[in-house]
Amino acid sequence: MQKAIEVKGLRKSFKDTEVLRGVDFEVKRGEIFALLGSNGAGKTTIVRILATLLEQDGGTAIVNGFDVASKPEQVRHAISLTGQFAAVDEILTGRENLILIAKLRHLEHPRLVADEMLIRFGLTDAADRKAATYSGGMRRRLDIALSLVGQTQIIFLDEPTTGLDPEARIEVWKIAKELADGGTTIFLTTQYLDEAEHLADRIAILHEGRIIAHGTLEELKRLFPPAKVEYVEKQPSLEEIFLAIIGKREGRQP
Repeated sequence: MQKAIEVKGLRKSFKDTEVLRGVDFEVKRGEIFALLGSNGAGKTTIVRILATLLEQDGGTAIVNGFDVASKPEQVRHAISLTGQFAAVDEILTGRENLILIAKLRHLEHPRLVADEMLIRFGLTDAADRKAATYSGGMRRRLDIALSLVGQTQIIFLDEPTTGLDPEARIEVWKIAKELADGGTTIFLTTQYLDEAEHLADRIAILHEGRIIAHGTLEELKRLFPPAKVEYVEKQPSLEEIFLAIIGKREGRQP
C-alpha cells in the first residue's frame, strides 16, 4: 500500500527544550493512524510540521509524495487540518461558512459545493442558522466539512474531540470512519485512548520526543504481559498498554 506520510529522524527544539528527538513513522493511504502521547509529548508539533506551519530542525517529512520543507505548496493542496477548537466563523451561517471556503479555494459552483457538504454532514436543517447557535458536535461537524471542501486526500485531526460531550464525540468518530472508508487518510492525535482504540488501524506512542511503540492494537497487546486467566480472560485495554509502555521507559513497573 502506498505511503501517504513518511517521517524519518524528525527533530525540533524550542530554545533549549528538545521536543522531537528523531521521530520515525509512516502512514498508509486510506488508513486511520493515531498518534498517542501525554500533554507536551510533541503531538501538535508533529502535526504543525506535517501541515507546513512549522519548520523542522532536522530529519525529513514527506506528505503525499512531497517534502514539507521544499514543496510546501504541493503539500497544502493535498491536506486539511482540524485543530482542537472548531475554526468556524460564528457570525456566518453554516452555509455561508462553506461557500466562503469554496470561493477561497477557487472552486466552481460554491453554493452547490456547500449544499453537498451540508447533506453529507447532516447539517441541512441548520444550514441557514448562524454557527454561533450550533452545539459543540454541530460545530465540529461543520469544522470538518470546511476542512474537506475541495476533496482533501489527507486530513489531520489534532485532538478533535477535546471538550465535546460523549454524544458529540461519537458523531466525530462516525465521520472519521466514513472518511477513511471513502479513501481519505486520517492522521489523528488524541489523549483519549478509547478514541484510538475504536478508530485507529494503526497506533504510534510518542514519549519524550520519540516513537517508542507502534503497530496495530493487536500488535501492541503483545507488548503487554499475558492476560491472567481466572474465571474469564481479561484483555488489556489500550489505556493499560499505554501506561505499561510509558512506565517501562521511565523505569517504573506497570
